[in-house]
Amino acid sequence: MKNVITRFISTLSAVVMLGGLMSSCSSIKGGAAIPAVSTKTTSENGINISEEAELKFYMLGNAPRDLELIQEKVNDLAKKDLNCTVKFNYTSWSDTTTKYSLLLSSGQDIDLLYTADWMYYSQYAKKGAFQPLDEVVPKAAPDLWKFIPESYWNAVKVEGKIYTIPATWKEYTPGVIVYREDLRKKYKLPEIKDIVTFETYLEAIKKNEPTIQPTEELVADWGIGGPGFTAWLPLFDQTHTSNLGVAYGLYNDFRNPSRLINYWDSEEFVRDMKTLRRWQEKGFWSISALSANISQSDEFENGKVACIMTSNPVKYATILLKVRTVHPDWEVGYLSISEVSGYVEPVHPVHNGFSVPKSSRKAERAVAFYSRLVLDKTYNYLTQYGIEGTHYKISNEGYYEMIGDTEANGFPKEAMNGWAWRNPEIQLFDKSFDSVLEMFKKFESTQIVVGENLLGGFIEDYSAYQAERAALYQVQNQYLVPLMGGFVEDVEEGVRHFREKAKSAGLEKIQSEFGKQWQAYCKGIGK
Repeated sequence: MKNVITRFISTLSAVVMLGGLMSSCSSIKGGAAIPAVSTKTTSENGINISEEAELKFYMLGNAPRDLELIQEKVNDLAKKDLNCTVKFNYTSWSDTTTKYSLLLSSGQDIDLLYTADWMYYSQYAKKGAFQPLDEVVPKAAPDLWKFIPESYWNAVKVEGKIYTIPATWKEYTPGVIVYREDLRKKYKLPEIKDIVTFETYLEAIKKNEPTIQPTEELVADWGIGGPGFTAWLPLFDQTHTSNLGVAYGLYNDFRNPSRLINYWDSEEFVRDMKTLRRWQEKGFWSISALSANISQSDEFENGKVACIMTSNPVKYATILLKVRTVHPDWEVGYLSISEVSGYVEPVHPVHNGFSVPKSSRKAERAVAFYSRLVLDKTYNYLTQYGIEGTHYKISNEGYYEMIGDTEANGFPKEAMNGWAWRNPEIQLFDKSFDSVLEMFKKFESTQIVVGENLLGGFIEDYSAYQAERAALYQVQNQYLVPLMGGFVEDVEEGVRHFREKAKSAGLEKIQSEFGKQWQAYCKGIGK
């Protein structure tokens, strides 16, 4: 699920398109009962559904194999309830941010579109990409309006208006290292709990398992378009616990949010780059890591890599479920970065949501349909878990159980990537998810500090340094990414060269202007 530098790197082209676009335009296992959603939408809410309509729905990622089957079942329901059908579309994971921006800039008819802070929801909303929902939701979906807490509606407002329907499931998405626990035990290695024990594990894999790469995703995702290196800084230095991430080389301390520290200009930065160089020299990842374009969870599940460093609790649970099905003899372990840093944040309400794009002409019908995805158990289970008896079953204890394995099952749990319409009152969990729920409980009942997610409400305005920002992007791509990958032999010279080029690109201006905005934002929210 979040740091600024990565969003900047992975979405620069999308942001450029954004400018053109705007100028033109306590979970309960099992099935707990909730109030039924009325099907008398026309008479009760005044929505005109006399003409049949097709809703166009866009999600991120790749479509599940049995999507057409699920879509057919959903449409049988929607025709009866709302006199409409729906077409579910996906962006695919390849170059997602650029495709996302093209969907909006093209002006094509889209009725519901996934939104998130990491997909620049606030920036798009501010520039007019989405329709305001302040009046639409209470009219078209009054049950949903009441179901979502007022504080969540307020949290997703941009300049006083609501442009997305936020998710209501409270979750945490700190970085999680997922690794082969059976291999750790096999070689009698110490428990992984810090950078020293982690490096020991990677060394043992490299030495003893010639057919398994210690890790590959590490560098691929630290480059252009992944969760980013800065999410893992607490592993390198426990004092680096920022709720800002690293923006243009600046980070903060959650204890003093408004104060910014220049990471790129620090000795810590040099030391971290030397660590990465050492790891690359030891062969922890291959020379092709920077251009890797393969799902690393698949690589892990296929036994080709021993560790994934860019996971999160929910991904960990998904991996665990698949591994237990395909490799019952394996053990999978994890290390949450929050356990290292002693700090964690719940996701902000803008982390998962759905908006009605400006181009839609069926906003009320789209919102009424979306309400059913959230509140109606039949719609919800069908789109989250598939067809009962075909794709899943519910155990006597109330757990979700996938039928068959991931190869045979055409619709595994949450295969539609419907994270935004998870309903905590009816949500199903597979037994492997108990480990995640325990992780969440640990966050809230131990010495780990549960802080505020400040970044979700921050809207950066880079208009004053847009040219410098673009130039800095090129510098990062050319000089910083190879440093992070450990591919620069003379690290100190490489750092000096990167700093010099970044300064020439206008880094000082960017940092100054960004710093003013961040500090003003923190002052405005009393931080």
